[in-house]
Amino acid sequence: MSAPDMRLMARVFGRIGVLSFGGPAAQIALMHRELVDRHRWLSEDSFLRALSLCMLLPGPEAMQLATYAGWRLRGTLGGLLAGLLFVLPGAAIILVLAFGYAYFGQMPLVQAAFMGIKAAVIVVVVQALRNLGRKALHGREGWMLATLSFVALFVFGVPFPLIILTAGLWGAFKAADGASPVEIDAAPPHPARPIGVIALWGTLWASPLLFVWAMGHEFLLQIGLFFSKLAVVTFGGAYAVLAYMAQTVVQDHGWITTEQMIDALGLAETTPGPLILVTEFVALLAGFAQAGPWGAVSAGVLTLWVTFTPCFLWIFFAGPYLELISAQPRLAGALRAITAAVVGVIANLSVWFALHVLFERVLPMAHLAVPLPDWSSFDPVAGALTLIAAVLMLGLRFGFVLTMAVTAMLALGWNLLL
Repeated sequence: MSAPDMRLMARVFGRIGVLSFGGPAAQIALMHRELVDRHRWLSEDSFLRALSLCMLLPGPEAMQLATYAGWRLRGTLGGLLAGLLFVLPGAAIILVLAFGYAYFGQMPLVQAAFMGIKAAVIVVVVQALRNLGRKALHGREGWMLATLSFVALFVFGVPFPLIILTAGLWGAFKAADGASPVEIDAAPPHPARPIGVIALWGTLWASPLLFVWAMGHEFLLQIGLFFSKLAVVTFGGAYAVLAYMAQTVVQDHGWITTEQMIDALGLAETTPGPLILVTEFVALLAGFAQAGPWGAVSAGVLTLWVTFTPCFLWIFFAGPYLELISAQPRLAGALRAITAAVVGVIANLSVWFALHVLFERVLPMAHLAVPLPDWSSFDPVAGALTLIAAVLMLGLRFGFVLTMAVTAMLALGWNLLL
């Protein structure tokens, strides 16, 4: 079919951006319904190949899938339109929520509501682990990679990027040399200009970092460099990298507290757009603590820039080679191994998150990264709210937003009764 005009694309991708609640699985399903079933802008095979590529690349796969779809339809301008419309609605809401949290987040009633949100988030993370495990763990090798990944993170604190790199190399090495490549399309929809893409988007990515370095803003430079690194290692979506991010921003830099990190994830779950927008919330809180409202805005904008500019770079660079990339057995093997390892990473996050919600005191074991809860500090209210959230989401199939509203109201009611 002929490419749609930009106004129609703006309406469709704007709708996707505003309605993209529920994490990457729900977002991908929404895009499939709009782009494949309803408008028939992509074929089923093209959509699945694009999804495979986006899972192989670092960064939020749903946002990159939207960017690829826009690029395939209308080139670079189409990709920019689709990607920005997927991110900006959620980013605007996160900005408002972060300022509300910074000014009012420590109020008792607000904290009580957050307890209900955290309980629902525990179930969301477990749900993500279950769904991904069903798709990613095939055979003994998949379970082995997931288990080793979990042990490496949970027990020994091995850096997340090293786990991803090791899994990818293992998958590529194990891929059968004789595997037959799949049939590919004759030509990409738009010509490849790799050198120009790298030069342009690499410059755009680095420019604000060079600016804050030249101006001597040490804190902003640290923020920009850390989230730039995160953009390179965020394989498997935001869930996979949250434990790594939490360790760095809470323990290493001390920008925010563990409680604020958990609240950040809870708020990011309630907004449309990619869950990696949690990085914006973290940066806003850190900037607010350092330099007030303008420091928050500066840190938040810089973090958005260095988080999502690389996503456009990856798609505009790799998009023309999608058919060729998706046909390579070794790359497919690396993707399968990384996905299996990510299951173990998300399992680590599930345990870490649940421990910090259900127990008031969690301390690491000597010489190991294992978090040990103080069993006497167990919070029965948090446990009851988590159980209610599990019944609502896993048993009665309630959506996250409705479950979060119910548990938040229950937490508020309990606080008022006390």
